Amino acid sequence: MVTETAPGLRLGTARGRGTLVAAVLASGMAFLDSTVVNVALPKLGEDLHAEMSGLQWVVNGYTLTLAAFVLLGGALGDRFGRRRVFLIGVVWFALASVACGFAPSIELLVFARIVQGVGAALLVPGSLAMIQASFDPAERGRAIGAWSGLSGVSTAVGPFIGGWLIDSLSWRWIFFINIPLAVGVVLCAHWIPESRSLAARNTRFDIAGSMLGALGLAGITYALIAAPEHGLGSFTVLLPFLVGIACLISFVQVEKRRGEPGVGHADRDGRPRRPAMLPPSLFTSRVFTLLNIYTLFVYGAFGGIFFFLVIQLQSVSGYSALEAGIATLPITLLLLIGSAQSGALATRIGPRPQLVLGPLLCAAGALLLHLVGPEADYITRVLPGVLLFGLGLMALVAPLTSAVLAAVEDEHAGVASGVNNTAARAASLLAVAALPLLVGLSGAAYANPVAFDHGFNQALWWCAGLLVVGGVLALLVRVPGAGERPRRGQD
Repeated sequence: MVTETAPGLRLGTARGRGTLVAAVLASGMAFLDSTVVNVALPKLGEDLHAEMSGLQWVVNGYTLTLAAFVLLGGALGDRFGRRRVFLIGVVWFALASVACGFAPSIELLVFARIVQGVGAALLVPGSLAMIQASFDPAERGRAIGAWSGLSGVSTAVGPFIGGWLIDSLSWRWIFFINIPLAVGVVLCAHWIPESRSLAARNTRFDIAGSMLGALGLAGITYALIAAPEHGLGSFTVLLPFLVGIACLISFVQVEKRRGEPGVGHADRDGRPRRPAMLPPSLFTSRVFTLLNIYTLFVYGAFGGIFFFLVIQLQSVSGYSALEAGIATLPITLLLLIGSAQSGALATRIGPRPQLVLGPLLCAAGALLLHLVGPEADYITRVLPGVLLFGLGLMALVAPLTSAVLAAVEDEHAGVASGVNNTAARAASLLAVAALPLLVGLSGAAYANPVAFDHGFNQALWWCAGLLVVGGVLALLVRVPGAGERPRRGQD
């Protein structure tokens, strides 16, 4: 990575510690939102008189803009300064959080969540990129490890803090809690060195690609969420669906016509060509292509299970928000404790065994969650499925990341990671939009224990099926090991 500032920060210095704290606090805001917003859905739905579609949009509005613009956010940081774009994202996210907390209606809450996702797209790539660009190479591994561990702690404490705030005060406080975190980042800002990529200086941005991707996902998501109320054949559903499909087709065509990131090709008028946000050359690797299809299946299932489970625990099983949040804590703890060992095992034996076994364990865990019903005892009916699901996640997450990076040349590692991350978020987005339609949940069904319990059990079968397909896909591809160089068209 070529930067305008020589990397030299060390953890033992004030500047090094300040930069690390800022990165951890900022990523903590995004991680907290991902763990506590789902827990708050029943309470905010009741308070704002929302229907099922409103709850879907509270989750998907944020995911949509984050997935659509996170690659652009990383590119903006490379060009204009990672510190600058990171801080803009932090302030943006904080202001949007205030708007979420004060939202008087479900419509305004959804709008604020969409705006919040844009802020997250600016800060999320910057939090790790600053560490990568600014720390001395000898200290970089320790700094990234500390960032990962401390960010994981914020994810683990999210259910405790969020659940307590929801039960004791109001669901609105899960958004207000972002304000002191943002203030902490701003106070640490003077320690953060600025860094840029020299290769990105003359690069124009793929604004068209970002907008087409966002509009494509938005159109399809809107159609899926609106279908239960308006019917699959209605103009209200068909028009946005067709517009979304057309935008995604146009997105693919636009990306095919553009060059690779950072490559200074010129247009006919002599100006630098906008690089592709989604470089087509990456997909000449069949391994990379199949791994991203695998990601779509397994992360679609994950998004669906997490969306349904916390509502099931509160609306059907009678858990409080705090109890529902804590119920899934073993999954987070297993990831924190076992991900490093899982990654090390994948390095020794190759990632494919874990990529096959992981989703199958998750599928078995999803089927065990059928035990979660009215007045479900946690130890006997919730914990077995949660533990098995968590073991599956622990088995596959780290090996999937290493396999994606091993499937491309080193110079494309950053883009490949971003593409895979976007695929995971898009999969969750579409699953949360589609599953209520597939299982017949609409209107205020989330507040009807009998109706929601029936839909929850059907959704688990769909999610288990997606996970099994993911496991089968992993069998069909030869995943490169950590020491292997990828080959073009490798399978």
